[in-house]
Amino acid sequence: MTHVTETPGNSLTRPLDPWTGQVTTRPGPHHRPAPRRARHARRTHRPRPVDGPPTPPPDPSPRRSALATLRPLALRLHFYAGVLIAPFLLVAAVTGLLYAGSYTAEKIVYADELTVPVGDRKLPVARQVAAAREAHPRGEVSAVRPAAGGGETTRVLLSGVPGVDPERTLAVFVNPYTAEVRGALEQYGSSGALPLRTWVSELHRDLHLGETGRLYSEIAASWLWVLAGGGLVLWFGRRRALRKVRGSAGRRRTLTLHGTVGAWTAAGLIFLSATGLTWSAYAGQSIGDLREAVGQTTPTVSTSLASAGDSGGEGEHAEHGGNASGGTGGAGRPGASDDAKDVGLDAVLAAARDRGISGPVEVVPPADASSAYVVKEIERGFPGKQDSAAVDPATGKVVDVLRFDDYPVLAKLTRWGIDAHSGTLFGLANQVLLGAVALGLVLLIVWGYRMWWQRGRGSAFGRPLPRGAWQHVPAYVLVPLMAAVAVLGYFVPLLGIPLVAFLAVDIVLGEIAYRRGKRSYGPADA
Repeated sequence: MTHVTETPGNSLTRPLDPWTGQVTTRPGPHHRPAPRRARHARRTHRPRPVDGPPTPPPDPSPRRSALATLRPLALRLHFYAGVLIAPFLLVAAVTGLLYAGSYTAEKIVYADELTVPVGDRKLPVARQVAAAREAHPRGEVSAVRPAAGGGETTRVLLSGVPGVDPERTLAVFVNPYTAEVRGALEQYGSSGALPLRTWVSELHRDLHLGETGRLYSEIAASWLWVLAGGGLVLWFGRRRALRKVRGSAGRRRTLTLHGTVGAWTAAGLIFLSATGLTWSAYAGQSIGDLREAVGQTTPTVSTSLASAGDSGGEGEHAEHGGNASGGTGGAGRPGASDDAKDVGLDAVLAAARDRGISGPVEVVPPADASSAYVVKEIERGFPGKQDSAAVDPATGKVVDVLRFDDYPVLAKLTRWGIDAHSGTLFGLANQVLLGAVALGLVLLIVWGYRMWWQRGRGSAFGRPLPRGAWQHVPAYVLVPLMAAVAVLGYFVPLLGIPLVAFLAVDIVLGEIAYRRGKRSYGPADA
């Protein structure tokens, strides 16, 4: 077969039939090409295939699933919440990281007060308290924490000491083997935080600004779970190929790092958000009211001697303790009055030990003449030793016992959640994990702002995501979603109020843009 090569000016090139692809016959010297209109007609009037009906044209607007319509809305919420709430979260993450390391730092800084050489035999607790009172006669004994193990000191807690914050106590550290007073420091909270950890804890909680400063931490806790949950939805909604860090660059690489670390830390962030809200001023009150309404409050051992009767608290009643409340935190001294009979701290402690109260304990003196001692376990490690017993100061008999196993479910979960949040539930491993989550949150915030910058081509922060994403959500999804958000905003006001404020500002800005002819409503960039 002879092949004709097309060259400039060559008019003998064999044309191909546009439909069959076959070479046509070579044109003669007087060949005239078909008119342009005829060739166009041949192209546009291609005969339909005879083996079936014609294929319908594709739907120009395919219907999207309900989850797909929520993605642009989640993306816009995640973007704006991240931009506006991230400064609060950054402060909470940095101070939380400091708090996670404060336990170890406390043991190093206050080693002289906390530890002593191990001796042969411990002295009676009453003698140790007498030594503390001799060194610090002002104030009243509010509690005693006997040395639990070898090499530890006994803490005698004094309240009402001049110069000490009324919300704190003065902890006097006594050598249990020699009754030597090793020092005295202010202590705060049930975890026995000393000045260093107390300072870091208050920085994390309220930035040392009091009740006003607590708003920052509650805003952070209220929005953290929204950002973490929304980020998970967006991340796992992406194609798997777009979730790989290797081979990515620029904004896509930053997005991949942000999403990967966010996915790994999301569970921890949501947990910290939920447990942090139990401490908060407004949402915490709502949670407390809800627990009370369903009978899930934390019970306390009964310290009333009038209810003990002649039985001395023996029998079934001594074991369950019920939900009776008493003056367990009184600042009285052992023996409510000078004339009252008191068996002493050592006898009280021995009676409680006989009823299974073990490990590190705190002994609280009676609040008045009609109240009992309270001996309660203070071990915060899992599964937790939170049993407590009330002991009659006159007879040394146990009048009531409350077991942690008898706590309501929500009371147990709250206790474990708070201990895990504060880093005491699993000891050092718990604190390392908290530090890792806090560091991860710092990285997420940095990468989030970096993506915003890269969205603006690296010369300015990028333009906001377009409005109108909610218009594409079906009514049967949007209406229940709005109702759920309204209910949630009521119980978590520092989530609801900023959200309403954001929506109001966004609507106003949208209307201004509309009146200026620059309205940006439209499908959001997913």
